[in-house]
Amino acid sequence: MKDIYDLVGRLLIAFFFLVQGIEYLIHFKDMKVEMISYHITWQPNLWLAGAIFLLIFGSLLVGFGYRIRFGAILLLLFWIPMTFIIHPFWRFEGIEYHEELKTFMANLAITGGLFIVAVHKSGKYAVKKLFATTKIR
Repeated sequence: MKDIYDLVGRLLIAFFFLVQGIEYLIHFKDMKVEMISYHITWQPNLWLAGAIFLLIFGSLLVGFGYRIRFGAILLLLFWIPMTFIIHPFWRFEGIEYHEELKTFMANLAITGGLFIVAVHKSGKYAVKKLFATTKIR
């Protein structure tokens, strides 16, 4: 049963980041404008392309269970700075403070999940295991 939970957890985390990466790719121009609104003005095309790469490639590695540690690190390279840039709760007051704090804390929980993924092996259900146990006749 542990292997099933591991697979479902990996797939849910991977799906979360994959959808985000695809959305960034589809709405590239809008995301670039949003990045600039957060004062990321130096080479926004490069930064956005890098973010899309980290999100899509990292999520595929985690989801397929192949080099999941590397995949989780790629996702963390995107997720941690993004959390501090997009949700600086310390700059707000009142209801905005509470909303940003809540989102910031949720992102920290996702960060914790990525760290857990980074220290685990891919488990029984992974592409790597599939290739290792498949016999060609």
